[in-house]
Amino acid sequence: MECGFFNTCRAVIVFIWAALTLLIVHVASATNISIHVAASEIERQALLNSGWWKDRIPHNTSDHCGWVGITCDYEGRITDIGLAESKIKGELGRLNFSCFPNLQYLDLSNNNLSGSILSQIGSLSNLKYLDLDRNNLTGTIPKEIGSLRNLEGLDLSSNKLSGVLPQEIGNLKSLIGLFVRNNTLGGPIPSTLFRLTNLEVLYLGFNQFNGTIPREIGHLKNLTYLFIKVNKLTGAIPSTLGQLTSLLQLDLSSNQLHSSIPLEIGNLSALEELDLSDNKIHGIIPDELTKLSQLKNLNLSSNLLSGQIPSAIGKLFNLKYLDLSKNKLGGSIPTEIGNCSEVLPATMVFAAMLKVFLLALKVRSIHLQSFSAKNGDVFSVWNYDGKILYEDLINATEDFHIKYCIGTGGYGSVYKAELLDGKVVALKKLHHSETEDSAFVKSFQNDAHVLSTVRHRNIVKLYGFCLHKKCMFLIYEYMERESLFCVLRHDDEAIELNWTKRVNIVKSVAHALSYLHHDCTLSIVHRDISSNNIILYSNLEAFVADFGTARLLHVDSSNRTLRAGTYGYIAPKLAYTMVVTEKCDVYSFGVVALEILMGTHPGELLSSLSSSSLDPKIMLIDILDQRLLPPVNQKIVQNIILVSTIAFACVRSQPKSRPTMQGIVENSSCEESKIDLESKLACHLSFCNLQPADMEDESGLLSWQNSCAEEYQHISMEQLKILEF
Repeated sequence: MECGFFNTCRAVIVFIWAALTLLIVHVASATNISIHVAASEIERQALLNSGWWKDRIPHNTSDHCGWVGITCDYEGRITDIGLAESKIKGELGRLNFSCFPNLQYLDLSNNNLSGSILSQIGSLSNLKYLDLDRNNLTGTIPKEIGSLRNLEGLDLSSNKLSGVLPQEIGNLKSLIGLFVRNNTLGGPIPSTLFRLTNLEVLYLGFNQFNGTIPREIGHLKNLTYLFIKVNKLTGAIPSTLGQLTSLLQLDLSSNQLHSSIPLEIGNLSALEELDLSDNKIHGIIPDELTKLSQLKNLNLSSNLLSGQIPSAIGKLFNLKYLDLSKNKLGGSIPTEIGNCSEVLPATMVFAAMLKVFLLALKVRSIHLQSFSAKNGDVFSVWNYDGKILYEDLINATEDFHIKYCIGTGGYGSVYKAELLDGKVVALKKLHHSETEDSAFVKSFQNDAHVLSTVRHRNIVKLYGFCLHKKCMFLIYEYMERESLFCVLRHDDEAIELNWTKRVNIVKSVAHALSYLHHDCTLSIVHRDISSNNIILYSNLEAFVADFGTARLLHVDSSNRTLRAGTYGYIAPKLAYTMVVTEKCDVYSFGVVALEILMGTHPGELLSSLSSSSLDPKIMLIDILDQRLLPPVNQKIVQNIILVSTIAFACVRSQPKSRPTMQGIVENSSCEESKIDLESKLACHLSFCNLQPADMEDESGLLSWQNSCAEEYQHISMEQLKILEF
């Protein structure tokens, strides 16, 4: 009897405990939801209070995550604010930084912002990238900027900042790129700066820094670009510069340096550009400079150099520009220099520049004649089928009325227009008054030039274009569906995008990029691959769009460029070094591929990968879009494994370790052909337990496919992270 009583009591207690546990979980969950909603509203209100979104809020949405320049995580918290070149003005302090604790990216560059950088900037503890370049900011750089311990890129260039570079800058141990050029910063270069051993790019030029270049600069072993030109630096060029063996460009010109050229500079075996001009450098040109076999540009002009010109300079076969003028050099010019056909001797520099300038004028004249209207100011737009009158486009869009606007990109707005013949097209038109901005015009001309040469089934077709100072726009094929970003954002449409369709989208984008990189006469780098720039047609076939930032890569060009692209998709080294290669697109492709599999931007996952904080127990199936049922079909499983493996290979931090798009396309057809696992898909061996020899015949391929399908549930993210592609 007593046992029964106690059992009953125990059951009641267990029940009560379980009920209380569920209640606590429910209350906690509800509390968390309430907190997220409240935080989201605080962020939304802070955006409104700035006044910068006054005319930028789409009429059909109150969700601030869909506003121009705003990106949120899956919980609706703002992670990115990007309003570069958006004509915003007023005090920078109008945006309350403390309201955005999850912000990782802030780009307000090339606007008309004024005022000072407030100390509250230090509250953005998660910030990785801060760009306030090309504004009218005044005052000093606050010491609180040293609190941004996760910062990887900092650009405060082209403002009116004064004072010194704060000592606290040395706290930014994650910093890769630092740009403060073109201000009025002064004082000595702080010694704490040389604690930033991850630094790869350092721009301090066009300021008033004085004192000497500290010997500690040799600690920055990862530095690839060093620009301290046009300052008031004195003293010797430190010999420790010779320790910066990764350096590609070194510019110390237009200072008051008065030593000899240190022999250790000859250790900079990767150096491509060296500019020591306009200083007080004396002594001879050391023979050690002739060890710089990669050197393309050498400028030692306007110094006090004496002695003979080393004949071995003529053996620098990559040298294209040489200026030794305005020195005290004696003797004759070595004949070896004349044997280097690509070298421009100092006396020929002006003539060569004049020739290029005249050629540019000739090309420009032909270009303008080609696009001039035949009837005065009446524009005409050429397309493949004939001619469309400018007035027809004006009528079709009611003079580009906002109701026809279907999107806004980095350089212009996109409108839907139905022409008189029933054809529906998309018009990309520059924002008002931006036709006078040379950077915008150049981007627009890139669009026209690049797309006019591109012919691929997965790249948006260009029907025509109009280039004129009064109006510039492109006429694209109109896509009946939205961008990939919009489709993934809405549950109903995302569910329609099943696993097979998602894999096909990845393959389509891969084929398009492979064509651009490897099949065009000149390799074309898109530079802004993102889910927003992938358009889905009515049958959900993917098309790559928006070549506003596309760039033709000439083999002999330096490939230096202004920063372009969408944050979250930019390869790390491009974001901070601005050096463009095809591997930048490869990185962006990897991000998009992961986004397609996950259904959301993989920002947190990528952060975990880079910080080595990934939970080793997380499985591949755990990160797949939970709105879709887990794939069970063997072929689909194989494709998902392949896509995920390729994606993780694409987002590696080192560009050289990423695959090429051509290699990706070859690997994506693995089910139809034999695969050389050793060189292309060795990554799968770690969880398929096969040797390369097992792949020598069709039975081996089938065994590999079956094994991968069976192991699907057991593939961890940690395994995928360390796989070699």
